[in-house]
This record gives sequence, structure tokens and C-alpha cells, in this order.
Amino acid sequence: MTIKRFSTLPNVGSRVVFLCAPVLLLTFARNFPDTVLTVCQQLSLVVYSLKFMSWQQAKYFQGIVPAIRILVLLYLFLLSISLLGSAFKAFGSDFANELVDATSSPFLGLVVGIIATSLVQSSSVTTSLVVGLVGAGAISLQGAIPMVMGANIGTTVTNMLVSLGHIARKEEFRRAYSASVVHDIFNIMAVLILFPVQIKFNLLGRLAEMTSGLLIGVGGVHFKSPLKAIVKPAAHLVSDLVQGSPWILIAIAVVLLFVSLSFLVKTLKSVVVGRLQAFFDKVIFKSAVTSMALGIVFTVMVQSSSITTSLIIPLAGAGLLNLNQVFPYTLGANVGTTVTAILASLATGQSSAVVVALAHLLFNVLGIVIIWPIRFIPIKLAQLMANLCVKNRLLPVLFVLLFFYGIPLTVVLLLR
Repeated sequence: MTIKRFSTLPNVGSRVVFLCAPVLLLTFARNFPDTVLTVCQQLSLVVYSLKFMSWQQAKYFQGIVPAIRILVLLYLFLLSISLLGSAFKAFGSDFANELVDATSSPFLGLVVGIIATSLVQSSSVTTSLVVGLVGAGAISLQGAIPMVMGANIGTTVTNMLVSLGHIARKEEFRRAYSASVVHDIFNIMAVLILFPVQIKFNLLGRLAEMTSGLLIGVGGVHFKSPLKAIVKPAAHLVSDLVQGSPWILIAIAVVLLFVSLSFLVKTLKSVVVGRLQAFFDKVIFKSAVTSMALGIVFTVMVQSSSITTSLIIPLAGAGLLNLNQVFPYTLGANVGTTVTAILASLATGQSSAVVVALAHLLFNVLGIVIIWPIRFIPIKLAQLMANLCVKNRLLPVLFVLLFFYGIPLTVVLLLR
């Protein structure tokens, strides 16, 4: 049996990949012509053999398309970080100094992190941008760490919005809202505890520098990123095409960052979510350790804590999961989401960017270490807020509008 038609563009994510493929191919053809020629020859043989494939063989081949799509989207994400660094270097030292001065206030940096992440609904985007700016020397370490702390709070807005979908059903909303707001309460508590310590002693910065010293090397050994070497040829090609214009480079970098991360998350979600969801209640949530481990692993796999935490809100609303099961899972998601920033820091090739990414990881780990022994506090507060919001269902809407947007915007306008 032969296959008459073989579609390789099943969705928008695939179209993005295949539109960008010529640029990537041109880049590698320019730097590795022999390798590209060999790959093209092999691909032509594969394409030619498709019409002779059986249905089972073609179905197996089509299964590798998501893997190829993930690799290309990941490359585009790393390329966007590299382009961002090139753009800010092109602006010169004066622009960098102005940007550093604008974010010199730790409290302003914290608020900017909250509102920026609330607007894009992705801490991965915010932290990756911050890491890219630090790698380019546009933001100092002291200004960047409060921003990634604020990103932790801002990312929980997605959970809140998902829980509002249950607002018409009283008991279901009570369970769903408590499951979403417990994530907010934990992140707020972590900031209230660690933010003053960070301002006074630069605890996260110092610990991150010590940790990065172990990873990067000591004794005068410099950090050489293999990811930077892979991305550098494409970054130079794009820069040459736009004649080094910093504003155009920033526009391309931001578009690539949003598009690549968005479709990367969608692709990973389509591959991973359906396979894991069936095992949630039966296997994974039997203990706090397994719940937290799943939160870490699942978030690393889909590169989005918003996806992993939002996924369990309907399960909690339906009564399949309780708050004690949801809480450790969200803590694991906090840790897992830091991997995106770590990847971005490796693409910059700058040790300062690695320090910021590790500070984000350490912030989440220390928050768990400090708050886990008193976890009854965020759990009880979440239940209390859920009870209040069930009585007056305008309160959760006002909370989202004021806490994530109204108050942060007011603070930014007043402090600038």
C-alpha cells in the first residue's frame, strides 16, 4: 500500500519552522558547505522514498517531524537571545548606561518584572530577555535579579485567569481558585522574605556567583559556550542582512523570541501533555516528593510553568486533586521554569548572564527550603481567599486587574 499525500505542514508552528529553514540552511551552507551538501543529499533520498513507503512507515517518519520542529524552534530561541545582545552592543555604552540607571532601583526592577510577565503571561520570555540584556551589558546584576523575582509573581496570572473559567459553579470555583492562588501566595511570601535580604546582602547574587564559579571554572579559565558557537554564524548573517541596525535587530530578536517560545511550548505540549495527564492522579500525586518532581520534569519538558500549573486547575476544580497535592507540584514548576533562562544564558557566552539565571534558580530553591516547613500558611491563606471570592465573585476579577496590572503600572509611573 502506498501513500498518496504526505503533509508536512500540519499547523502554524510547522509553517514557522519551514519559513525559517531557508535562512538557517543559508547560514550553515555559508560556514559548513560540505556538511550541508551531504545532509541535502540524504534528505532528497528520504523525500523520494516517501512515495514507496507503506502507511506504517510513513506514519513513523511523520512522528519525527515534531522532534525536528522542536530543534529548529529551540535554535531560533537561542538565536533571538544572541541577536538581542548584538543589538544592545550596537547602541553603544551611553545607551547601556541609561538603561542601567533606569533599572537601578531594586523595587522598580521587581515591579517591572511583575507587570512585564503579567502582560506576556510567560516568565520564560521575561527572564530570557533579562538574561540577554545582562549578557549584553545593558542591565547590571543588581538590577536584573529583582526582575526575575518579579517574573515569578507575574507568571501566576495565567492560573488566575484559568480559574475564572469555573466561576459560574460555586464549589468547583472554590477548589479551582484555591489551587491557583496558592501559587501566588507562595511566590509573594518568597519575595517578602528574600527581597529585603537580597537588597541588604545581595545573597542571591553571591550564591549564584559561587555556583557559577563551580560550573564555569576557576583559576583563570574562561567560559566558552558551545551554544554560542552554534548560534553565532546565523546571528552574524542576520546582522549583515540588516547592516547592523540595532533597532531592526531588536525587532527581529523580540519577534523570534515570542514566536519561537510560543510555538515551542505548543509543540512540546502536544507531544507531552496528553501522555502524562492520564497518570496524574493514579500515580504521580501519591506523595509530595513525586508531585514536586513531576512539576520540575514536566515544566522542563514543555518550557512553561504557566502551561504545567494551568493544566491542573481544572483537575482541582473537578475534585480530582486537593490543595495538598497541587501545592508541591507548583513549587516544582517554579524550579523547572528556570531551565529556559539557563539555556538563554549559555547562548550569550557571558558569565554574568549565567549568574542571573542561577540566581533565578536559587531564588526558587531557597523559597521552597524556607516556606515548605510552614506550608500550612499559604495553603490556609489560599482556602481563606477562595472562600471570600466565592461569596463575592467580583473580588477575583478585581484582584487580577489591580494586583497584576493596576498597582504595578501606578508604581512604575510614580517611581520613574
